[in-house]
Amino acid sequence: MTTSVQFRTTFVYVVLAALWIGLTDRALDILVQDPQELFWAMLVKDWLFVLGTGLMLHWMISRDRRRLAAANRALHRGHQQALHVLVSAMDIRHKETSDHSDRVMRMSEGLAQLAGVEGEALQNLKLGALLHDIGKLAIPDAILTKPGKLDEQQTAMMRRHPQIGHDLLDQVDSLRAAVDIPYAHHERWDGSGYPRGLRGEEIPLAARIFSVVDVWDALICPRVYKPAWPEDAVLAYLHNAAGSQFDPGLVTLFLAHYDALKQLGQPALPGGLHLNSLAPGTLGDIDRVWPASGLLQVR
Repeated sequence: MTTSVQFRTTFVYVVLAALWIGLTDRALDILVQDPQELFWAMLVKDWLFVLGTGLMLHWMISRDRRRLAAANRALHRGHQQALHVLVSAMDIRHKETSDHSDRVMRMSEGLAQLAGVEGEALQNLKLGALLHDIGKLAIPDAILTKPGKLDEQQTAMMRRHPQIGHDLLDQVDSLRAAVDIPYAHHERWDGSGYPRGLRGEEIPLAARIFSVVDVWDALICPRVYKPAWPEDAVLAYLHNAAGSQFDPGLVTLFLAHYDALKQLGQPALPGGLHLNSLAPGTLGDIDRVWPASGLLQVR
């Protein structure tokens, strides 16, 4: 037969209190004969009992709080590990470059800190960045891994993933506050993005920050539908898209701290390459994937 911690604690407290009261009362009756001295002795005894029980309760509560905090930390680590495993599986399924979701999360956190984001908002941004493409779980592999451009119907299907991501995260209390990036990272500063066509500062700050980092990563790394762009071409694209696709202030901030932000994303290009080992060059066959007259399509 097992007993609960609460029962054992209460039982020990009651037994000790009863022993203290019974034994000390009996001892004082034997040792103190004068009524006045007995009064003061009983008073001291009662205050010692109050002090002792107070100290014991303080110790018990502190012990339980430490145990609860340790359990919460373990639960949080397990939660984070489960999310990272899920995201890693998504990256593998999408045939993304190694560490894509973790990399853009780290760089987005760095850019967010430069933009003054802190506290709970920063934690929600990190979680949203990690889960930015959670809605792609509902997109067929034939679309996710198709080489080259998507046709009109496939594009319409792909553009559903922000809404799907929003709907998924909205069902989970602990993830609901992280929905800004999954829902709005394909919005554009000029209002031509999707799914809601938000414009300017209507777009949540977290999504505006992430959009700069995500497009940088999508361009500088190879994808199944495009080759890697040279680094100078990627930076030129970000500069030219400021004020149309991106928040211009955030692009300026990103470019001003580019080396430090790039370092945050470094351990993991394919084959262990570092981004600063990519030599500037020509655009190669990029125009085969995106004609110069069309909008850049980052999935």
